[in-house]
Amino acid sequence: MTEANAKKGVTVTLRDVARECGLSATTVSMVLSHSPMATYIPEHTKQRIIHVAEALGYQPNPFAQALRKRHSHTVGVMVPDIADPYCAQILRGIENSLSHSNYVPFLVDIQNNRLRFKKYLNVLLARRVEGLIILANSLSFESELLSTLERQKIPSVILGREPGTDALSWVTTDNEAGTHQALEYLYRLGHRKIAFIRGPKMIIDSHHQWSGICSFAAASGLEIDPKLVLTLTDPFSSYEAGYERTKDLLSLQRPFTAVVAFDDMTAFGCIRALISAGLRVPADCSVIGFDDIPAAAFYNPALTSVREHMATLASMGSEILMEAIRAHRKNAAVTPVHHKVRPELIVRESTAPRLDRRDRSLSAFVSTSS
Repeated sequence: MTEANAKKGVTVTLRDVARECGLSATTVSMVLSHSPMATYIPEHTKQRIIHVAEALGYQPNPFAQALRKRHSHTVGVMVPDIADPYCAQILRGIENSLSHSNYVPFLVDIQNNRLRFKKYLNVLLARRVEGLIILANSLSFESELLSTLERQKIPSVILGREPGTDALSWVTTDNEAGTHQALEYLYRLGHRKIAFIRGPKMIIDSHHQWSGICSFAAASGLEIDPKLVLTLTDPFSSYEAGYERTKDLLSLQRPFTAVVAFDDMTAFGCIRALISAGLRVPADCSVIGFDDIPAAAFYNPALTSVREHMATLASMGSEILMEAIRAHRKNAAVTPVHHKVRPELIVRESTAPRLDRRDRSLSAFVSTSS
């Protein structure tokens, strides 16, 4: 192996360096890996090895080093659906956080399939990842899958959901605080006849969001009309479901001046249904979403939404995992960490103060459409 060949992009191995130096591969390896045994090698020999390695463009094989040291410096990242805007935002935050360390993410997309979850978990473990970051959805928390994670004893952190066990670390949004803010804002705008499109019952966020709504209603004396509370059934088609549930609301012949939706995609479907029915948003009905995905700011009208701080979720989760990995390397006990991040209400064009004429406008629509 010559320097000219190295410049052509030919992979330079440790044996190539040894051949060029006229030394054994063992001697060269001790020098280039900074082995304690290298102290017994003459200084001029070590300098010669280093000079030849640099001239040839030798680069250590990180995977081979990982196998020797049992440290892969990789973190498995499992996402439920990489096409989901929610996942994309958190992935960016994870990448930014890990870029400050010597760890790289190994991404797998389970595509909302529990069988893929089990399969890819085994793939990541076989690749000797040192930790796992799991972006959660309803499929992630079946008891069998949770017990699998606990048995593996690998440092893990779950982002975006509470898994229902204290044995795993997790970071999530304070959904109760988020819907409390949203409903309080509508209340201050004068809205009293408010409809709600709740999330699917199998998603724990739905229950936490509803708890925040009930908490504010109880504190303020706001009456919630149970007939104006509808629930999504499909966790994977919230846009279409938001559209259909809003049509159901309009068919009830019960006027409302605002809608609180489970998430932004549901809110988009809600706005489409209202506009298709000849109503104006927010002139006839205000709409609030949850998540504040990038599209919310560019929707027409721009959506008022509860912003989840994705970068904060990602950075907290990454740091929790790094601490767990460091403890795991030292065979130290790892205490699970649980943290909720408070969201922020972002006010845009889809909400406005209630005016008396809005009640009449929506009431007139309901009566003529029945």
